[in-house]
Amino acid sequence: MADTFEAHYARVAAAFADGQVVPLLGAGVNLCDRPVDADWQERKLLPSGGELAKHLAGVFWYPEGEALDLLRVSQWAVAREGPGPLYDELRKLFAGEYAPTRVHRFLASLPGALRERGTPQHQVVVTTNYDDALERAFDDAGEAYDVVWYIADGEHRGTFWHRPPDGEPRLIERPKLYDGLALEERAAIVKIHGAVDRAQPDRDSYVITEDHYIDYLTKTEVGQLLPAELLVSLTRSKFLFLGYSMQDWNLRVILHRIWGQQPLAYKSWAIQKDPSEIEQELWRVRGVDVLDIPLEDYVTELESRLQTATAAS
Repeated sequence: MADTFEAHYARVAAAFADGQVVPLLGAGVNLCDRPVDADWQERKLLPSGGELAKHLAGVFWYPEGEALDLLRVSQWAVAREGPGPLYDELRKLFAGEYAPTRVHRFLASLPGALRERGTPQHQVVVTTNYDDALERAFDDAGEAYDVVWYIADGEHRGTFWHRPPDGEPRLIERPKLYDGLALEERAAIVKIHGAVDRAQPDRDSYVITEDHYIDYLTKTEVGQLLPAELLVSLTRSKFLFLGYSMQDWNLRVILHRIWGQQPLAYKSWAIQKDPSEIEQELWRVRGVDVLDIPLEDYVTELESRLQTATAAS
């Protein structure tokens, strides 16, 4: 397996060293390292999309026999009880003390590994996950970072918050003129579907209902709401899709709102075990190569290549 992907690992490692890779994390990242027979347990393991849908269906008395689609279940919850109870339940889930996965720790180790290699680059990492396991991994590694997250509801709906490493969150009201980031000094974590905010519940944000996705798809020019330097990274980088299936609706919404209908401008990769023929074709038309390998194995191999390159430099 390692020999098969040797050229790929070398190419991705070099792109990371040049600061030309943006990892894009989906819900599958949170299942990395979970034992196959381990059932999700609230506040002990992060849920998959299906597990979250089932949990919310039970909390909000979703009609039996209806498809357990997360967007539909969340829309039901809001229609039945309003957005407040849904947000309260999501906060209970995502403010738990969850251990970062191997993927989170690998990404948090990159700044230090690249410094040792003599090619210091500070990555932009994009995620659709609401939890802060990635931030916890960066904290554990002693790495500074900015967090930028989307506001799905309320007065500032359709804009982004920015939390610097040493200050209070700031509203990004004029993205093209915003200069609060420092990509030359530290990483940036961009949470384009919102996030839990441990410090202030009023800043919690979740793109999770059907209405949210309709709003996201039809009204929100996501690329124009981000600071200019982040937008440059999103349009001039290779992408490494981790924990995604192209059949995920939210992924196609992201691609459409930021990049339109065209293939990605730079060769990108998706790591997906046993992709179907349909999924491979959906990735292909976007200019994305699919690597059929378990996420845990992929991250382990890529980390090993980076360590070898660092030792040799």
